[in-house]
Amino acid sequence: MEVHANQIEKRSWIEVDLSQLKRNYQIYKQSLKRDAEIMAVIKADAYGHGDVQVARILSWCGCHLFAVSNIDEAVGLREAGIQGEILILGYSSPFYAKTLHDFDLTQAIVSEEYAEALAATRWRIKCQFAIDTGMNRIGIDGDQPDDCSRIIHKYSDILHVNGIFTHLCVADTDSDECRDFTWGQINKFHAVADAVSDLNLPYVHCCNSAGGLHYLSQDPVFDSIGTIVRLGIILYGLHPDVTFPLPSGIAPALTWKSAISQVKDVHPGETIGYGRTFHVKRESRIATITTGYADGLNRLLSNRGYILIHGHRAPIVGRICMDQTLADVTDIPNVKMGDKVVMLGRSGDLTYTADDMATELGTIGYEILCNLSKRVQRFYVSSNNAL
Repeated sequence: MEVHANQIEKRSWIEVDLSQLKRNYQIYKQSLKRDAEIMAVIKADAYGHGDVQVARILSWCGCHLFAVSNIDEAVGLREAGIQGEILILGYSSPFYAKTLHDFDLTQAIVSEEYAEALAATRWRIKCQFAIDTGMNRIGIDGDQPDDCSRIIHKYSDILHVNGIFTHLCVADTDSDECRDFTWGQINKFHAVADAVSDLNLPYVHCCNSAGGLHYLSQDPVFDSIGTIVRLGIILYGLHPDVTFPLPSGIAPALTWKSAISQVKDVHPGETIGYGRTFHVKRESRIATITTGYADGLNRLLSNRGYILIHGHRAPIVGRICMDQTLADVTDIPNVKMGDKVVMLGRSGDLTYTADDMATELGTIGYEILCNLSKRVQRFYVSSNNAL
């Protein structure tokens, strides 16, 4: 028999502040230079925050456009009762055409070949054509607007085409070269949108989180390419790029916590952990934390990262284990078994975000959040009270 414990005393867990998530959404929307509709990007389980819960709180805020990565994510949202438009940004096998139709999902068309394969299923699927304007990832060739128009018009008679979109790949970088490239992408997309304007497509969008803040202006070009912004990483309080400034008040909605299972004294000359990679040079107190790399703590933080305990930084010592991590608490008073620690979030006057951890690892905050394991329980709070 399988038993599920009601974990009042937790091991490794995440607290998602739905009030902060709501604030992030509202502040971002108010920061745009013109009225725009928000398409919330909640792929990868809402960047580790929990897609159903995030979709529900955003629905209460008036958001009815959502974007996900794949058909499993989309069906999961529908089965949880999420209404509105759900756009699948990635490929779904034509085998699932009936599922796309039955669940009223919108599928991104990544190529003309793919459009033909979906059309051959004879299901009139809702879809949006991806336009490749220079990222060279997915989409029909935006350098050829007439050809794009031919393809989109052709399949608008077979599939239910309700939009087109592109992705701005350097909108988060404020350099002359990147600004020129981004405006080039926008203008290419504009040409395609003009070429299919007779279809009166309701969903025409190119701005991501950064693009919405930097490029969505009163420029006439946006009059014909829509004012829908796909809000992703900023919704969760992180930076699209570490140099990208966020509107005041936007902050991480996620706190990752763990517990101490043991505190022990170790002596000079001893070693710590697998491979004996940390050599003790002074009388030390070492705490065992009940979180490891199977929970999403990157093993490359071994002997270089830190954890927040009682408002202090506790250096990680030795190699991070699958389920446990060791931290030096010698200089932190009164640390004991059962104490709570912060892996990501605030402790006292200190804050350690996914962006901070990413900087140490030479990666991006997105990866930190998306790598948080499913076995790390998610709890939802609002105004400091559990929902």
